[in-house]
This record gives sequence, C-alpha cells and structure tokens, in this order.
Amino acid sequence: MSKQENTNKHFADRLLDAISDKGSPVCVGIDPNPSMIPAEFISNDPTETLDGISRWALSVLEIVAPYVPSVKPQIAYFEALGGSEAFAGLGVYDKVVTRARELGLIVIGDAKRGDIGTTAAAYALPHLAAPNAPDALTVNGYFGADGLNPFIEAGNNTGRGIFVLVRTSNPSAPSVQDFTDASGKRFYEHIAELVAQVGDGDECIGSCGYSNVGAVVGATYPDEARQLREIMPQQIFLVPGYGAQGATSDDCAASFKHDGTGAIVNASRSVIYAHRRDEFKAQSLDWKKCVELAAKEFANDIAQAVAAK
Repeated sequence: MSKQENTNKHFADRLLDAISDKGSPVCVGIDPNPSMIPAEFISNDPTETLDGISRWALSVLEIVAPYVPSVKPQIAYFEALGGSEAFAGLGVYDKVVTRARELGLIVIGDAKRGDIGTTAAAYALPHLAAPNAPDALTVNGYFGADGLNPFIEAGNNTGRGIFVLVRTSNPSAPSVQDFTDASGKRFYEHIAELVAQVGDGDECIGSCGYSNVGAVVGATYPDEARQLREIMPQQIFLVPGYGAQGATSDDCAASFKHDGTGAIVNASRSVIYAHRRDEFKAQSLDWKKCVELAAKEFANDIAQAVAAK
C-alpha cells in the first residue's frame, strides 16, 4: 500500500476499516526504552545501539501487524535516542512510521503537540501534511479552538486525523482536569465540548459518521469515559491505560458505543516488552514469541470485552 493510497480516504473511515479487517479495536504503542529492550540490541556504542533499536522496532511492527490495526510510536522515546548526536533517533521514528504504513497499519504519532496560530500550523506541517507523516497525531487542546484549527485543517487537506487530550490516564490528571467552574462543570468537560464542536464540520465527518477529530480518554477513568461518550458522540476515543497502567478490558469497554464502535485501545509495555512478564519468562520463550502472544492476547481480550457490552 503506497503512502498516497493510505491517505486518500477520510481518516475515521480508514481507521474503522482497519479495525474491521483485524477484528479488534486495538493499537500497540512503540516506545523504544533502551533499558527494557532485549539486550541483544543494545551496545556500549551509541551508533550501534541506535541501529539495534531500529531493528528491534521494525521487527516489532512485523510481529504485531497480523493482529492489530494500528500502532502508536511515542516520539519522545525516539527523540531521546542517539547519544551525542542530537535527535538522531528521529530518523528511526521516520523508519517506523514508513514501515508501519507499508504494512497497512494506521499510524498514530504520539507527540502531543499544541500551540497557537502560525506555530500550530508549523507543528502540523511535518506531523500531518508531509508525505511521510503518520495518519494521525495526538494534540494538546489547552490553547482552545485557534490552537486546534491548524491541525484540523491539515488533517482535512491530507486525509489524516488528530486525537485531542481530554481525560488522560495518569494518576494526577484529576488535580487539573477535575477543576470546576462556578457552575460545577469540570475542565475536562469543557475540553470535550470544544472537541465535539470543532470536529463537527461536514469536512471533518466521514461516511462512517465519525469525525477525524478524536479524543484521548484514559481507560483508568471508565465512569468519566461513559459521560464523555455522551458529550462526544462523533469522536473516536484513543484509550490508553490498559495493561501496565492497570486498566482492564472492561474498563476500556466503557469508551465504546453499544454497537462496538467509537474507540481504539492502546497497550505499549505489556506487549512490546512482554519478554519481561513473569508468565512468559517461566516459559523460556524468545522475545519475538512473547510479543506475538501478548499482541494476540491483547487483541482477543479487548474484542471480547467490547462484544459483551
């Protein structure tokens, strides 16, 4: 599948098609942490380590591609690679994005970019408008509509999408996101209403009825997810928090509509570093087999939970 062919349809339509093809609404995060990657890929030489991590990441893509519709490379981990050669890891990020799309995977670039006006447009250019950009980008909505619109416009022009941070999965999220106004409305509710508003234009809505402006809604807050589904009926939720962060498949299912659509669940460490999990260590499996088994287990677990809604 060429890059042009991969973006000639509306983002939400492409994502839902990919989910249907693979049979489970899941996404695997690609977070290359040298302290967790199998030792065979790590060297005392930073250049050799960078090459090793690149080979590891590309192998992970090949392993998970038969089971998952999407991957989410976290750009911060790539930016941190390369030793004394500043941002050398971004070359690995580009390889991962390119190879994932060649494998037919929907790629969500996890960069959480955000700013206003021309600066937001500058962020959107490489992450959403370049030929080798991912299919979607995570975005910070703190700046309001004028901070989101340049990303939305870039997505509309290129068949790509965005996921706006609404209710994140980290433990301290409530200290900011639960802040209430005089009427008792919480901050994350305001952000959700903004996302629904800016994503409801005709050019944003695909034939599937969903917008290319989605929302990040953590699985660790299932009650809030159900509430947010009412506020954002046309948004696809990107749902982090499964696995290593403690959320269960039932927690994740709270983000979906009753027809089983409307969300995609992410897992990172529990899949890509499955060789470190005790149950796989006990079986003396090589790291590739561990990743394969973890990806299949993850996809099956989420599919079953969503089907049971």
